Amino acid sequence: MKTLRFSLVALLSALGPASAAPSNPPAVTFTRDVAPVLQKNCQGCHRPGEAAPMSFLTYGETRPWAKAIRQAVLQKKMPPWLADPHTGKFSNDRSLTQKESDILTTWVDMGAREGDPADLPKPLKFVEGWNIGTPDAVFEMPVAYNVPAAGTIDYQYIVVPTNLKEDRWIQMAEVRPGNRAVVHHVIAFVRTPGSKWFAGADPGVPVTRQARGGSEGGSGEFLVGYAPGSLPEVLEPGRAKLIKAGSDIVFQLHYTANGKAGVDRSKIGVIFAKEEPRERVLTVAATNNKFVIPAGDGNYQVDSSFTFKADGIVTGFLPHMHLRGKDFEYRVIYPTGEKETLLRVPRYDFNWQLSYYPAKPLVMPKGTRIECTAHFDNSANNKSNPDPTKEVRWGDQSWEEMMIGFVDVAIDAKSDPMSLFREKKPAGSDD
Repeated sequence: MKTLRFSLVALLSALGPASAAPSNPPAVTFTRDVAPVLQKNCQGCHRPGEAAPMSFLTYGETRPWAKAIRQAVLQKKMPPWLADPHTGKFSNDRSLTQKESDILTTWVDMGAREGDPADLPKPLKFVEGWNIGTPDAVFEMPVAYNVPAAGTIDYQYIVVPTNLKEDRWIQMAEVRPGNRAVVHHVIAFVRTPGSKWFAGADPGVPVTRQARGGSEGGSGEFLVGYAPGSLPEVLEPGRAKLIKAGSDIVFQLHYTANGKAGVDRSKIGVIFAKEEPRERVLTVAATNNKFVIPAGDGNYQVDSSFTFKADGIVTGFLPHMHLRGKDFEYRVIYPTGEKETLLRVPRYDFNWQLSYYPAKPLVMPKGTRIECTAHFDNSANNKSNPDPTKEVRWGDQSWEEMMIGFVDVAIDAKSDPMSLFREKKPAGSDD
């Protein structure tokens, strides 16, 4: 009864002054109170065909999970949002407001009643199989990949021609894994005409980086990715990514054997910008691949940085580590010497690889440096640690580690994207 009384008081406080509260408050119901919260915060994932294991579209689907919902809300596990609330503001913040939390917990405490069906809000309309709406173009693996039941699977790379006859600007993009049970992640890169990256690889035929001479020939431009917890790439009007005419999409596929053989045929969908954008969005990375995490170390620090060689605007962050990842932080040092912390993820979770979009543009003048600091827990206290008795280095597989601070950057659409990475030499200067 104490829990129920607390939830009711909290909810009434959120809804209005205590003096206005009736002596017998109306029951919190699914149809009137809970359904709108689920539509706003949950149904994007909790519906058939999406990542969540259960659907919350109807009362009948939601009611069996009432106690689990209450626990997840109180523990702030759902909706997943890992950013420190005291550092930065983000436009895609998934966390519930206090009022929304109180509605859900009070609903459960009061018996999880259905309510009057007439109170139900109008159902949201979803495009089956996509979160971005109906794509303008879909690029799909032409042949399914057979994932074995056991063993280590090297990253697979598959070249898929776009057959685009003209340059196209991409407003939205989404990866749809064909089999989430075996697909750990997918990254779609744009390979421009003339690139030597995987030169000679037959379209549609899986190859490994090792089989094609490592990373010889550079790489492509990051278009969109999928990993547990990730969302589609949705850029605001006036910003877009570019696919040049004649480009290919290179799928990087990370499969994980789970004891049962599976088949995958992943695809990506894109929506074209309706007009030429003012800014082009690129994904850069502050990376450190030279670390060695000692066996048993519970708080090993790794740092990385990226320096802007031209002006840019930061539009997103995506920290990436593996199973020993503990926390991640982005800081900025401006040319003036001023310092600022942009994002803290105090409890990194490999199962929820989230992007964070600043609520306001973060202008980065030329010479600005983004610094990243990550800590790794390679001790026995880390329940996800594959083996705390071994030192850990950089590697593709989940039992190895990575340290990457991805940053989305907007630049003038007509400028050279390579200007972000290297300064333009004055005319007549020596090479």
